[in-house]
Amino acid sequence: MNQNLFSSFITPTIVGIPVVILIILAPSIFFPSPSRLIDNRLTSLQQWLVQLMLKQLMATHNTKGRTWALMLISLILFISSTNLLGLLPHSFTPTHTTSMNLAMAIPLWAATIITGFRYKMKASLAHLLPQGTPTPLIPMLIIIETISLLIQPMALAVRLTANITAGHLLMHLIGGTTLALTSINPNISLITFIILVLLTVLELAVALIQAYVFTLLVSLYLHDNT
Repeated sequence: MNQNLFSSFITPTIVGIPVVILIILAPSIFFPSPSRLIDNRLTSLQQWLVQLMLKQLMATHNTKGRTWALMLISLILFISSTNLLGLLPHSFTPTHTTSMNLAMAIPLWAATIITGFRYKMKASLAHLLPQGTPTPLIPMLIIIETISLLIQPMALAVRLTANITAGHLLMHLIGGTTLALTSINPNISLITFIILVLLTVLELAVALIQAYVFTLLVSLYLHDNT
């Protein structure tokens, strides 16, 4: 059993060179691509899921917002696949690092803000000051709304990081407890093993839900600015 709880989150290296880029690109191998005129069941299922997610994300967007369809679908597939990658034995979860999540959140958030100032500048600036605000409170509310706007990408990144890290740490602790109790009390170890299996199923759902939540929030930011 690892003595350091965070050892599983250390970026793997080969000859001192980080291989995180190869790990990030690895899930794309498992996405089937149509190579024939008639698709197989797996490809048809993938297309149906993509169309379902696209319908949910684009339901409230106008024509300008729907130009982001490919970006949002690619984002949700990328995050979900990398989240699921971390549930494999002896694997690494790229999305547990705040730096990577910020690298996704900041450019997407900035792009939505730039889009808002480009197409509807007055409406975007109006969000900084609610209608009917008393005159003495105007400076304070503008500062508060500006701060809340600037912390949006941080909230996106920290939410994803915290959920992925907490789930993996809990699985690590329960897994270590199960191994330790195997030779001490097999009955209790069986109970902890059942808990570990249920937690693994929960983490599978969390990996997909967090990818959807991250993409949905980016979609909402885009909707407010188009």
